[in-house]
Amino acid sequence: MSQSMQNNVYALILAGGAGTRFWPASRAALPKQLLPLVGTSPLITQTAERVLPLVGWERLLVATGKHLVEQTASLLTELLAGNMLVEPAPRNTAPCIGWAAFRVARTDPDGVLIVLPSDHHVQDVEGFGAVLAEAVRSASSGMITTIGIHPTHPETGYGYIEVVDDVTGIEAMAALRFVEKPDRERAEAFVDGGRHLWNAGMFIFRARDMVAAIRAHMPALAAGLDEIDRAAAAGDEDAAVERIFPTLPSISIDHGVMDHIDSFAVVPGDFGWSDVGSFQTAWELAEKDMAANAAPHGSVFIDAKRNLVMDLRKKAPDRRVIALVGVDDLVVVETDDALLVVPRARAQDVKEVVAVLKARGDGKLV
Repeated sequence: MSQSMQNNVYALILAGGAGTRFWPASRAALPKQLLPLVGTSPLITQTAERVLPLVGWERLLVATGKHLVEQTASLLTELLAGNMLVEPAPRNTAPCIGWAAFRVARTDPDGVLIVLPSDHHVQDVEGFGAVLAEAVRSASSGMITTIGIHPTHPETGYGYIEVVDDVTGIEAMAALRFVEKPDRERAEAFVDGGRHLWNAGMFIFRARDMVAAIRAHMPALAAGLDEIDRAAAAGDEDAAVERIFPTLPSISIDHGVMDHIDSFAVVPGDFGWSDVGSFQTAWELAEKDMAANAAPHGSVFIDAKRNLVMDLRKKAPDRRVIALVGVDDLVVVETDDALLVVPRARAQDVKEVVAVLKARGDGKLV
């Protein structure tokens, strides 16, 4: 990213998710953002590296659950301790984004806050930087701004953003509305029409503008955050968060705020974005051999194509040889205490394993 650091730009990385579609690699205590599912470093580390040129460590905030603080801090070793927003209970995205906006507004109401999920992958980092810089410019003018991804296929698993005109370039443009995940027919119409972008869950805004929007459309949330602000002024923010945060409304920023504001902008992006939603996506993004197999070095494939193999054991001293013979399109994932084998086409169904394990009391495995 070529953009230089700006002293009024902040970033919030949302890092509290679970990622049940990546079991057994991902667990409640080790969600997907803490894993190297694409490339060699954890997804949260990649996210931080993409935004640090704009904000530096002193203006980087990370929101995560209490049970993930230690592991998150071990990956982001330069993160300031006071910049970790520790959620005592999961309340979806509106409360933690609101908490960050109110916090920044205490000292820098015109500061621009970039909100990014921690578990996404970006191939073209420089292109992402250019889009982010345009979004910051748009937000600086007082317009709450989001980033929309050019759809590459009629995806039914994403929400969409409808825009006023045909999408061209990377300049901020007026957005009409968010659209819930469509069925296949609507998704195809969206892609063909050229006026819909994927909603990637990235939001950029001046702190004062988000605070005002929350006051207008989520007064109960605003009241709780005001109470946290008063406690912070008295030097007692942590105790107030512990008491108040679990009582805040549990709702996404999309439904709580963005669906209700009069106008917002979107910056179109085409920088090789992926939400890394399943092992299918991990296979698509991985380096592969001539037969499209993605696997640890030294694996053996005989008459086997398009497989994903991940050896994530930590206690084993040496890599074992993994051999696949006569099978195609499989996902094979090994950890210290579990082995998953599933057709890639059913990668989304891995979350059902987690449900079964929970139901039968094997909580330590999830």
